[in-house]
Order: sequence, then structure tokens, then C-alpha cells
Amino acid sequence: MNDVFKQHGAFSWSELITDDVEAAKTYYENVIGWDIEEMDMGEMTYNVLKAGGEPVGGITGKPPGTEQEPNRWGTYITVDNVDETLSKAEAAGGKIVFPLMDVPGVGRMCTMMDTTGAVVSIITYEAKD
Repeated sequence: MNDVFKQHGAFSWSELITDDVEAAKTYYENVIGWDIEEMDMGEMTYNVLKAGGEPVGGITGKPPGTEQEPNRWGTYITVDNVDETLSKAEAAGGKIVFPLMDVPGVGRMCTMMDTTGAVVSIITYEAKD
């Protein structure tokens, strides 16, 4: 991932959340030409989208309890500290949609809703040695 995407405030990742992962993979491989690398996450497989060999996004199934929601693309904004940013968001009237979680090898993230009802995810990437 390009270092500019790891700077505070940058949009850094896009993710398709869908009820038909295999159909989405086939579609985007054929239409956009992305290479897709499956990543075993234990309880699930995450599909990393690559352009020119570089990760640019992902495709995943819908989390439990969201099966009735429409398929959608989501975006991530890089922040220096997810916990501090989430605290500011809540103080400003925002709400947590999906709770904080740590993804080993990736970083700390959560999904929030702003005061207009728009949903976005925030992430602090793990430092790489």
C-alpha cells in the first residue's frame, strides 16, 4: 500500500460487502481486471483486490445480522488513533455501527455513522518494521 494512504485523513481502502462473494470476484476480475488473493482469516476468507500487484481493496461476505442490508461498497479513512477519533466522533454526535476490532497484520478499525447518517470506517494501520 502506498504510504500516502497511511497518512491521517486519507481515504485508504475500499471494500465490497456482499451476499455473493464468488459472483462479485468473477465480475470484478472480468470487468476491472483485478487480481484477487484469498487471505485466510480463521473464521472467514477475505479477498484482497490487487492492481498492478498492489493491494487496493477487498471483497467480503456480510457480517451476521446484516444479511437483509443491500450489498455495498464501504470506504476506510486512515487516522492516527482510532480510539481517539471514535471518541471525538461520539462527542460530536456520531455513533458506532461496528465496534472496534484489531486485525493482526493490518491494524485497528471500526465503522461509525456521522450526524447525517453517512457510514464510514476508520483505521489505524499497524506499524511495519
